[in-house]
Amino acid sequence: MCRVVDLQQAVLAKNDERARALREELTARGTAVVNLLSSPGSGKTALLEAELTLAAARGVPVAALTADLATEHDAQRLSRAGVPVKQVLTDGLCHLEADMLRGHLEGWLPDGVRLLFVENVGNLVCPATYDLGESLRVVLASVTEGEDKPLKYPTAFGLAQLVIVTKDDIADAVGFDEEEFRANVRQVNPGVEVVCTSARRDRGVGLLLERAEAVAAGAEAHRPVMARTGGPDADAHVHGHAHASSVTLPYGAPGASGATPVRAHMSDVPARSHP
Repeated sequence: MCRVVDLQQAVLAKNDERARALREELTARGTAVVNLLSSPGSGKTALLEAELTLAAARGVPVAALTADLATEHDAQRLSRAGVPVKQVLTDGLCHLEADMLRGHLEGWLPDGVRLLFVENVGNLVCPATYDLGESLRVVLASVTEGEDKPLKYPTAFGLAQLVIVTKDDIADAVGFDEEEFRANVRQVNPGVEVVCTSARRDRGVGLLLERAEAVAAGAEAHRPVMARTGGPDADAHVHGHAHASSVTLPYGAPGASGATPVRAHMSDVPARSHP
């Protein structure tokens, strides 16, 4: 057991070191990374497409890298926003790592990109403890997933610097209790902002972009208690990947269209915005 724990710590320590170096490199070139985590089917891609489209309309230089186990469907969808998009196919690996991200950015990330949105593999367990060199970590959950999602996945939600509820337009139809969800988020991550969105109805679209721009401009991001204290044990799983109980995340880091498939062998804006 000690050897397993030592391996977990060594893997994360190595990743953290490389994430710090990547963050410094990207900061020096004026790029902030936004790491998006969620379960499959949360509506992450739909919201990201809407945010990228808005960024393009506002003249904000953005790009997106999306990771999936298979298919290039998400990159094809995101490319409709008219911004640089790259697809990473992980061939079964359930998360991205800092070194993997660096490798896919080399020779691709255009100069002058202000915000790089990384759509992580759809999974709330494996990616939770891996720092990608991000300036902002965002966790999304749809109203169809249940109010207890933050309690079931305390590491993912506990390390979030922003929590986004998606598919808010069908909240009443599925009986989603927003207040209970917010209370559960507070249990694992006191003080983190929770915003409600609906990409289909254009509700809350732009909130993610505004929060990301603020952090890129030097605003201090939320500091999760779990990241400072080590938090509870990471969610158990049986995929054979080395995970540990905590991760060091950054706070307040300053800050060609078409999909490119690649194979990898890894304020004062209201929280609920309705028309």
